[in-house]
Amino acid sequence: MIISLGNKVARDIWETNRSKSLPKEFWLRAKALLTIMHNTQTLDDLKIQGQPPNIRLHKLQGGRKDYWSVTIKLPWCITFKFKNGEFSEVKIENYHRG
Repeated sequence: MIISLGNKVARDIWETNRSKSLPKEFWLRAKALLTIMHNTQTLDDLKIQGQPPNIRLHKLQGGRKDYWSVTIKLPWCITFKFKNGEFSEVKIENYHRG
């Protein structure tokens, strides 16, 4: 379950299905991934066959070692913390930039 959204892009997609920052062609996939996350209790549930392909679930490193990431479509990702079945600080971002 998603318990907190960490940025405006994620909040806009979750609440209105659109965002000024995220390219329009990614809106539907981003909302689908957020919906799956909200209805999931384990990270393994994100890997279930039939879910959106190529999400590239992986743990981040360095200063973001407490975070995980799934790919919307590179370079756009959903990053989050996961603990006890809850997704927190969920952000849609291009963290590869800069």
